[in-house]
Amino acid sequence: MTRLYTAKYTRISSGYMGQLVEWPEVVTEGKTIEECREMLRDALQEMILAYKQQGKEVPLGGDIVEQMLVEA
Repeated sequence: MTRLYTAKYTRISSGYMGQLVEWPEVVTEGKTIEECREMLRDALQEMILAYKQQGKEVPLGGDIVEQMLVEA
């Protein structure tokens, strides 16, 4: 069963921070919301690859659902 990850974006002084609600270890930053969104997708793919290489169980998911924007 595939499920979607929920992305939370927070405005920070240098741009935006993005983090997955269901997998908080997947976190990144970008200067714009678009850059942050793209980097979060990349971070998710890298984390999935790292978990597989280490023999860890990857949390179910497949894509990122758009997002809750939080103003800091």
